[in-house]
Amino acid sequence: MSHHFRLSLVGLATFRRPLANKKSRFKCHSLSISIDTILPGESFSGNRTLISQGRTFEMGFFSPGNTSNHYVGIWYKGLPQKTPVWVANRNCPVSDPFSSELKLLWDGNLVILASYERQIWSTRLTLLMPNSTSGVLLDNGNFVLMKTSDVSSVVWQSFDHPTDTWLPGAKFVFRTLRSKRTVLVAWRDLDDPATGIFSALPAAEQKFQLTLFNGSEAYWRGSEWGEDDFGLQPSMTVGNTLNFTYVSNENETYSKYSSLAPYNLSRMVLEPIGLLKHLVWAKHIQEWKELWTLPTQMCEIYPFCGASSNCNQSDAPVCDCALGHLGHLKLEDHLGRCKRRNASECRGDRKDHFFHMPRTLLPKNSDSFMAENIDACRLLCLSNCSCSAYAYIANCQIWTDDKFLVQHSPDAALFKDFYVRIAALYWKEESKKKGKPSLIFIAAVVVSLGFLVLLGVSLATIRTRRSARAVDDHLLHFQYRVLKKATKNFSEKIGEGGFSSVFRGALRDSTPIAVKKLANQNQSNKQFLAEVRTIGTIQHINVVQLCGFCAEESKRFLVYEYLKNGSLAAHLFQKGSNTLDWKTRYSIAIGIAKGLEYLHERCRDCIIHCDIKPENILLDSELAPQIADFGLAKLLGRDASSVITTMRGTRGYLAPEWISGGAITSKVDVFSYGKLLFEIISGKRNFEELNSDMRNYVPLQVANSIAKGEEVLPLVDCRLNGLVEMEELCRACRVACWCIQDSEQDRPTMSQVVQILEGLMVVEKPPIPRIFLQIVSYESDA
Repeated sequence: MSHHFRLSLVGLATFRRPLANKKSRFKCHSLSISIDTILPGESFSGNRTLISQGRTFEMGFFSPGNTSNHYVGIWYKGLPQKTPVWVANRNCPVSDPFSSELKLLWDGNLVILASYERQIWSTRLTLLMPNSTSGVLLDNGNFVLMKTSDVSSVVWQSFDHPTDTWLPGAKFVFRTLRSKRTVLVAWRDLDDPATGIFSALPAAEQKFQLTLFNGSEAYWRGSEWGEDDFGLQPSMTVGNTLNFTYVSNENETYSKYSSLAPYNLSRMVLEPIGLLKHLVWAKHIQEWKELWTLPTQMCEIYPFCGASSNCNQSDAPVCDCALGHLGHLKLEDHLGRCKRRNASECRGDRKDHFFHMPRTLLPKNSDSFMAENIDACRLLCLSNCSCSAYAYIANCQIWTDDKFLVQHSPDAALFKDFYVRIAALYWKEESKKKGKPSLIFIAAVVVSLGFLVLLGVSLATIRTRRSARAVDDHLLHFQYRVLKKATKNFSEKIGEGGFSSVFRGALRDSTPIAVKKLANQNQSNKQFLAEVRTIGTIQHINVVQLCGFCAEESKRFLVYEYLKNGSLAAHLFQKGSNTLDWKTRYSIAIGIAKGLEYLHERCRDCIIHCDIKPENILLDSELAPQIADFGLAKLLGRDASSVITTMRGTRGYLAPEWISGGAITSKVDVFSYGKLLFEIISGKRNFEELNSDMRNYVPLQVANSIAKGEEVLPLVDCRLNGLVEMEELCRACRVACWCIQDSEQDRPTMSQVVQILEGLMVVEKPPIPRIFLQIVSYESDA
């Protein structure tokens, strides 16, 4: 299908069937047939490819790594480094290229057919005569469909539907009567061509200006283009290697470029980390050479390291968390996982302090207030509970809710003083470190819950070692007596399940914790520690953070951060609870999906939670969701496809393959998520309706309404009074129905669920699950 773009500025794809994971580098199939043309009725599968006449480009199926993900794309032929420049089905890979086809239909459309003739991508041309087009791969990397009766008449071309690359000769369209401007969208990461978060496009219809975006946030703008000024940065003309042309007429306004050394391969690519680069192929060293990069400083990309972070391009690593914040940052994912180690006091006695950061580029998202001097500005920030940082330059600038990105400036003229709010508790611990050097290791462990591996020999004389010691570089090993004291002899139970009980407590520094007592006392210490280490490596904003554990004799405890807003179940089903509005519910649904995507696809081993339900979704102070309770979780190695385990979990959320005793995959979590999503939408428990009257069963009602084209608004929680975003509601209902399909092969992956909910992927109308049809048929017969 052709790529379309909404206001989110990200390409859409269509979900039909589930897809597999990705891994590392590109793999292209070696055999090829040396032709550049495809005729009506012809198809290519497996390792057959189209090759341009000059043997510069190749088109066919390729795979990023040794996985089952395969895509149709165009890449440079004959290079030692496989470099795709265009991908057709970037969001809808196929699992087997030999049972899939790239085919030119008799109606003139180029399509990709997966197994069983399922169409997953198409050029979507209409009003064509039968047998009217042929396709050719040109030597400039452009694949064109042209009329067989007039080869000069192009009806579709890949240059009009780029992915992340702008090739020489391709138009970058700023304005067109067809309302189709050029948009480049970066890959999700170096090994995944799915739509990423960064895009390059014109700023607006009336501004012929190349602009780089992170979502909808612009982080770099070129100057406006014109006949005499092409809006180029000085770096874009380095070495005089490119010739830019600018055309503006009544039909369109566009620019394109050519290489002044046409024998050199050249491309502009928007990378997954948000950098736009011009690269040329250096034959003598057989690699791509970077001529220029925009923006020139990575830290100019907003927000390159995420909120509450510190970005310094001269440091390694580039990103870390601001002082007083704890997190886990990776250059390639931009997840922004920094959060406060300790909450601000925010009381009348103003106990919080500020950390002075000189030589800093001030963040952009501040509020400005009148203040006589810097001391008045400091007091103004202290009096505002949401204020997380301030600066004083003629007036008082305040940053709220930790939404700041600190950049260090290489230009002395840009040096400014920046003051970050530090919680009184953390400041007190830091002060102790200055006066008592022997306590440095203890403060680091207690306050930040990690980062240092403490050696027992060096701590032998430290008194607090008897209370808690570090295991690995991020977990604390608590003694039983410490947890008993912290929970006041386990007196305040805040949760209970079939395999554990949860108690509220507080450490000596007043840090609130949740202590889970595990019921399985027969597990070996070695097995327990192995599972703890695996769970302890999980660091995601939508997964509850494990702080430590206790393993003494048969006693098994896990220590988590405490989230004061409790479980999602209490907010959805408990009488007298505050009603979550639609915006919050939808945000919660996306957050849970992102957490599961991380567990399934981004950890070293695939982690199957096995018990996704509202009780196991906790809400933080901002009602952001965090997945909790990994007591039933199973680890699935990346080289394994499924795991056999006894049926566990909770009635109403169990996938059919688990109930029937089959091996399970991560798709059991997808099924449970679908059931949970119905409850978020309706505010009703699924199994309660199932017990009373099948006709009131929300999943069945939603599936029926979608199948019949009826409104789903009447099925939404009545407490919302119809105040919902209809487009979001339709997305949520459709994806929920896809998630609960009978066959796990028919369910989407969690990464696809995220893309659908965020509007990056169009989802087709789901079929009604067979189990629903059987139940309805049985009730009708009865």
